[in-house]
Amino acid sequence: MKPTTLLLTGCTAAAAVAVPAARIPTSYESAVLARRILALTPLGTLATIFPSDSPSTAENRPAAVAGMPHSLMDYISDCEPASTGNPTLLALPIETTFKNTAAGSNLSIAVQWTPPHPPSRSLLSSLASFFTTSAPPPPLRYSPAALPRFSLLGHVEPIPGGDDRAPGAPGAALARCFTAVHPDARYWLPGNRIHESHFVRLVVEQVYWIGGFGDRAFIGWIPVDEWRSVTEEEWQAVRLPGEEEGALLGDL
Repeated sequence: MKPTTLLLTGCTAAAAVAVPAARIPTSYESAVLARRILALTPLGTLATIFPSDSPSTAENRPAAVAGMPHSLMDYISDCEPASTGNPTLLALPIETTFKNTAAGSNLSIAVQWTPPHPPSRSLLSSLASFFTTSAPPPPLRYSPAALPRFSLLGHVEPIPGGDDRAPGAPGAALARCFTAVHPDARYWLPGNRIHESHFVRLVVEQVYWIGGFGDRAFIGWIPVDEWRSVTEEEWQAVRLPGEEEGALLGDL
């Protein structure tokens, strides 16, 4: 699978820029891109639901938040060797997110692609300003609305052996992978002396994808079997907008 590139076919004397209609990627092609984003993105927004029973007096939780959603940024990683697309999380039971999952809440993770080399000016506006006699507009940043993002919905389960950090144990491999992405997390790995912690996975049950603007990107639900079928070879072969320095990003 090759990256999709927006091509400019020409300009008229009236300063209009002609852009051919882009082929909208399939849901599977979008799944490949999403799996690459998961592999390259260290942060996500984790959302849970507060339990509907009586509030916890220990944390002074207001009764009014019962049944309401709760979202916070947290560390994520793609550390399981089976490459099933289930994000790896380091759960601290003291966190509100994992208090909610322990009380029965499902979990969703919102992930967005942030390009390391965003353009400082829209390509289309730059070309349009070349054909006009008026003063050029000020430099434009890329549009985050044009960049891909997705949400993974499912439930949390422990990773068998995830807390065992003995040489050769599953937890040792998870710890190496997780701290390669999040070096500071070494202080709260399982077995630390500060807080109880456990490696867990989000078992993905649903995937919702927004690839960008709808005239050129797939928007909608990606079948979970497609999400799980993506291989590392496939997501390693594609590139995301702004991933490579100097790449043309169309009118992002």
